[in-house]
Amino acid sequence: MSLIDLPLVKLTNPDASFPGLFLLHLNNGAENRITLQLITEIMQALDFIDTRLDSLTGEDAAKGGALITTSTGKFYSNGLAIDDAMKIGDPFYLPFMRMLARILTFRVPTVAAINGHAFAGGCMLALAHDYRVMRADRGWIAMNEIDIGIPLIPGMAAIVKCKVKAQDKLRDCVLAAHRFKASDAVAAGFVDKAVEENALIDTAIQYAKALAPKTRGLSPVFHLIKTEMYRETVSLLLAGGTSPGEYMAKL
Repeated sequence: MSLIDLPLVKLTNPDASFPGLFLLHLNNGAENRITLQLITEIMQALDFIDTRLDSLTGEDAAKGGALITTSTGKFYSNGLAIDDAMKIGDPFYLPFMRMLARILTFRVPTVAAINGHAFAGGCMLALAHDYRVMRADRGWIAMNEIDIGIPLIPGMAAIVKCKVKAQDKLRDCVLAAHRFKASDAVAAGFVDKAVEENALIDTAIQYAKALAPKTRGLSPVFHLIKTEMYRETVSLLLAGGTSPGEYMAKL
């Protein structure tokens, strides 16, 4: 059932018997670049989900809720619309980081169904979710800023560090721009499962339905636990700092 149909995103309920389950489909062209408009529309969709969850009562609320994001084609997302980001500066980066913080701490479980490549900002978007299911036969997940000569600002570095826990994999990710295929990302611990393309959404839904009862009654507990679990990352995402290495001036 379609709930929102905006130019760049479409929000649906993939199972009418589970009204707290949402599928957010991103659709910004072949590369699904993250633009200010896409950020705005994702935030609008999250607002809608919040309102819908608040309206659920009884058995529907007892089932809890969950959110899946995905796209179609070759890319989950090829990152920020970098020319716009470099030209606009803080008015671009700050909303992007607020969006990451909101997804990272969202009130229900979140699952990224990674249908293709997830590079740079697209990788950060996927990492902001609680769980990641990735297409096994095609696609890489990578942080390639080093290859395009763009430093990581504090909040962006923080979201990668909080999800890529193995220090050697973090090093390879951010300093070598290593492209992880799905099986390698699973082995590295920051993708949960690799599946065939035709099983991607069904697997994400299985994860979502299994996790949704953790939010039964739709109290703020799940959100509050995540805000403390990721306190340092969220603080950096929301602090507004966009000057990489700025703290070095104090040394």
